[in-house]
Amino acid sequence: MSLPAQPLSPLDGRYQRQVGALAEHLSEAGLNRARVHVEVEWLLWVAEHRLFGASPVDAEDADALRRWAAAFGQDEVDWLAGKEAVTRHDVKAVEYLVRERLSEQGLERLSEAVHIACTSEDINNLSYALTIRTAVQDVWMPALRAVIDRLRELAVEQRDRAMLSLTHGQPATPTTLGKELAVVAWRLERQARRIEQVEVLGKFAGATGTFSAHVVAEPDADWPATASAFVEHLGLTWNPLTTQIESHDWQAELFGAISHAGRILHNLATDVWTYIMLGAFTQIPVAGATGSSTMPHKINPIRFENAEANLEIASAMLESLSATLVTSRLQRDLTDSSTQRNIGVALGHSLLALDNLRRGLGEIAVSDAALDAALEGNWEVLAEAIQTVIRAEVLAGRSSIDDPYAQLKELTRGQRVGQAELIAFVDGLDISDAAKERLRGLTPHAYTGVASALVDRLP
Repeated sequence: MSLPAQPLSPLDGRYQRQVGALAEHLSEAGLNRARVHVEVEWLLWVAEHRLFGASPVDAEDADALRRWAAAFGQDEVDWLAGKEAVTRHDVKAVEYLVRERLSEQGLERLSEAVHIACTSEDINNLSYALTIRTAVQDVWMPALRAVIDRLRELAVEQRDRAMLSLTHGQPATPTTLGKELAVVAWRLERQARRIEQVEVLGKFAGATGTFSAHVVAEPDADWPATASAFVEHLGLTWNPLTTQIESHDWQAELFGAISHAGRILHNLATDVWTYIMLGAFTQIPVAGATGSSTMPHKINPIRFENAEANLEIASAMLESLSATLVTSRLQRDLTDSSTQRNIGVALGHSLLALDNLRRGLGEIAVSDAALDAALEGNWEVLAEAIQTVIRAEVLAGRSSIDDPYAQLKELTRGQRVGQAELIAFVDGLDISDAAKERLRGLTPHAYTGVASALVDRLP
């Protein structure tokens, strides 16, 4: 017995609640709503500017037409599905829908203004520009900002919490937890600005970007100026030099920046996972949750594992989009059309990861005991400070020690040394009393430089 119709993608099934807001913009219905909007704006522009012999529409009719386009809903979705089954062309179905609306409003005289001098890509590229921009600004970016804000909050809270660094997985110069979280917040903030600053382009120049039909039908119009004004009227930036399609470079730039942000987030997910494994973070139990079907004690770091997996999928798709969209054979092929239908899927996996990271960062606590134990167990990390002070003493003429690095290497490399051994070593050095005093008072907890103050560098 066959199952009833099921969602193939987990984004439309298991995770629909977390990512459903993107469908408002990047679904087929969202795209068609934008297409209707662009078609209506173009026919009203043609009428208002008396292009191709059209006459203006009074304000009441124009407002009614715009209200209808803005109220695009299930009735229009169903109508277009039925019409496209006949036309086998999605944009043509939208044209027929707008024509029908004109007839219902008694504006049949404007029917030939619908889609006049347009190629499908004139409508599509503007519609994608509008939907992608809105989806990123209104849905994806707030989710990224929520993660950045949480990181910033944690960075400030933990600015003075000393912790052992691990470079190459080995004990290294201590830092503070707040500073390490601030590093990630800083990186993400830079990418957020890059994403926000991407210039969203649009073309409106006909079948091969030459305004050929426009010039023949309306030879006296300044078509580049008209196209520029119309595209800017929609809130986009005009691209003056294109083939049949807008070249999609802005989309590649946007998806590349989002993918880059995703790689940083992926690094965050794997690092937090590792700190949980090391005990530096503990997970706060969620009432009723089960970590393992057989081991009752377990609390699995599923938020970070889910984020890691979805960021990998998102980056693979976003990078594929960036690579594919910038190539089109000669004046156009249809690969971009098929590719762009997956933009919502790519951003959906990224959005799901952001949701898991935000929630995951709210479900962990700092283990002071674990962080303190790591510091106390690795006094040898102070070797860097000792050899650097000796070098400074030699440079200042207060010591004649030869190759201080080698001496500290012999004392500490591959060995555990404690406070007593280091103080004894310092006491035997040929350096000034002031330098010895500074080194005697040094502890792994205090050896964090200006890490706490660096948190203030966050915007």
